[in-house]
Amino acid sequence: MYPQVSKVPAYDKVPTMFSPDGRLYQVEYASKIVEQGTTGAGIIYKDGILLGADKMIKSEIMVSDSVEKIFKIDENIGVVSAGLVGDARRLVGIARRQAQDNRMVFGEKIQVNVMAKEIAETKQAFTQYGGLRPFGVAFIVAGVDETGAKLFETEPSGALAQYKAIAIGRNKEKAMHFLEKEYKDGLPLEKAVSLVYRAIEKSLPEKEKMGSERLEFAVIDENGFRNLNSQEVKQLMK
Repeated sequence: MYPQVSKVPAYDKVPTMFSPDGRLYQVEYASKIVEQGTTGAGIIYKDGILLGADKMIKSEIMVSDSVEKIFKIDENIGVVSAGLVGDARRLVGIARRQAQDNRMVFGEKIQVNVMAKEIAETKQAFTQYGGLRPFGVAFIVAGVDETGAKLFETEPSGALAQYKAIAIGRNKEKAMHFLEKEYKDGLPLEKAVSLVYRAIEKSLPEKEKMGSERLEFAVIDENGFRNLNSQEVKQLMK
């Protein structure tokens, strides 16, 4: 007996081949992984940018600080990830080296829009060459430079778009609908924290409950990137 030959079309196996209807299935599969990741959000507020992410601690004996969803790229730039954590760390490492190279070559911090484009181009390259697979992660890229506060979303395909407020991860549509309805320019930090908290809460499945202990927050302003500790978050939530 000869082994059965798979009837799965070749365009379903490799990221570099288009299907007859113009789709890249491996890229679409990577986007499905992102939809299973916990929710992250970012909004531009009065003095900078606020980033928030659901760490979803699965065990009481897990060390919460070991779960990273928000990463510092440079003094003025940070990202929020949704999807495969390993892929996120790999991309963060690449982005940090690009930021260092920019300082070495030009003697200054990399601009936020340049960093967002570099990350998007890295993702796109992994959809175009054989032997590679797309990154199964979406990023919110945020930062403050001489041109102001900037907020971008990058998808596994390499697509890039700029926003005033954005959510990524599971049930992204619910969080985005809430942000589109409630966001206003010039929000103070206290209102921004409340807005991100509630947007992420909207994305949770019905039986899950939100708590400030499972959320991670960071701000980026004219003083740079910094994480908010639990005490600061509680004070702002009041």
